[in-house]
Amino acid sequence: QVQLVESGGGSVQAGGSLRLSCSYSYREYYMGWFRQAPGKEREGVAVIRSAGSTLYVDSVKGRFTISQDNAKNTLYLQMNSLKPEDTAMYYCAAGRVFGLRAEYFGTWGQGTQVTVSS
Repeated sequence: QVQLVESGGGSVQAGGSLRLSCSYSYREYYMGWFRQAPGKEREGVAVIRSAGSTLYVDSVKGRFTISQDNAKNTLYLQMNSLKPEDTAMYYCAAGRVFGLRAEYFGTWGQGTQVTVSS
């Protein structure tokens, strides 16, 4: 089973930027970023095919960018113009169905916390 390890979370003021990284032991068909805030369901943020096509949840379009470096076995999420409502635990995931539903992904990292203050 693929192993996923996230890094790059932290605390930032609104309007700031963070870049999350996820190292993977081998490339699954589809990789993605999800987030979960306290008391809320896990939400798909962005997913990417190995060929590079992407899908984003509407709330992050134009602010977040998912990318991959297959030579380094690393997935990224560049987050700009961060808002307090982006505060959540962010998870890297690997799966075999392309979409933003958590049930499409069977392997998860341990998560990295992102906190955005106003």
